[in-house]
Amino acid sequence: MRRSVFNEDHEAFRQTLRTFIEAEVVPNYDEWFVAGEVPRDFYKKLAELGLFGIEVPEEYGGAGIDSFKFAAIQTEETTRAGVSFGASGAHVALCLPYLLQLATEEQKRRWLPDFVSGEAMYAIAMTEPGTGSDLAGMSTTARLSEDGTHYVLNGAKTFITGGVHADKVIVCARTAASLPEDRRHGITLLVVDTKLPGYSVGRKLDKLGLRTSDTAELAFVDVKVPVEDLLGEENKGFSYLGKNLPKERLSIAYGAYAQAAAAVRFAKQYTQERKVFGQAVASFQNTKFELAACQAEVDAAQAVADRALEALDDGELTAAEAASAKLFCTEVAHRVIDRCLQLHGGYGFINEYPIARLYADNRVNRIYGGTSEVMKMIIAKDMGL
Repeated sequence: MRRSVFNEDHEAFRQTLRTFIEAEVVPNYDEWFVAGEVPRDFYKKLAELGLFGIEVPEEYGGAGIDSFKFAAIQTEETTRAGVSFGASGAHVALCLPYLLQLATEEQKRRWLPDFVSGEAMYAIAMTEPGTGSDLAGMSTTARLSEDGTHYVLNGAKTFITGGVHADKVIVCARTAASLPEDRRHGITLLVVDTKLPGYSVGRKLDKLGLRTSDTAELAFVDVKVPVEDLLGEENKGFSYLGKNLPKERLSIAYGAYAQAAAAVRFAKQYTQERKVFGQAVASFQNTKFELAACQAEVDAAQAVADRALEALDDGELTAAEAASAKLFCTEVAHRVIDRCLQLHGGYGFINEYPIARLYADNRVNRIYGGTSEVMKMIIAKDMGL
């Protein structure tokens, strides 16, 4: 089925990226997998390739292309090769929208050039040990000093993607108490320099999947954050978070579709090479039927993901549509990857094979960015239920 979502420029970018992955990532990926993170200097290579500045305006060192399609291609190509670029996705997909939409002109000139060059890697800290999806229940506080020059930040965050290597973290904290009629009131965003006294990185979390993406616990003890590093307006942080969630959920949906497509590719290749009872596993009717059914699901997920991608680029993707895309694509990926692992037999359980890593990586898709249950609530509300 012909795809219309990408043009010649996109496909040229795809070929450049595929060459880079084969030369710079694939030969080193097993080592990174064992280490549980990519080397910090690898991010400089991504920056030199231009990946961090695609959506950044030219006056700050970027390419000024207002489109998520290049990021989508990156997702397809890394997943196709069975690798990842570590936590760089959080740097671009999660953090950049907040900087572009909320930073003042002075802040953009101060922050974006280093963002594009990879000199400063960003992470965003929302989740706390006791809150999970209930962001309104966060207890991290940021108290404005008596002289009004800085905020005093105290609290803790967990599940922070890129938290180990981050140079700056967008921290969500309470600058005011919630209101009886509005639990979301009082949340503020601060860009926190990780070198500030009182800022500390706790454990690097040992995850089931996404092994090369460092995930950490963070702690703040009387961290003095200059008022110049307030992002947006005080007490409006929750509304900012809500506005960027559709893009985050679309990126998860696209990643899930790409994972499902990669799983079919891996299973097809493996079953064509693997012989059982004197013939290739791919020659058995059950294998053909399983792969055909999986391919049909991938085709459907691709159509949903592509449609949502177009809507995002056109500025028309709604919260409910993003939730629907995430729910559908992540559920498809769950089914397809499980069936493709089954076709690998015992080898599908061995981390040496990309299908095993893919199986583990995929599981979080139905949790982060909002659980599948939360997605159903959003869709149901949009239906008037």
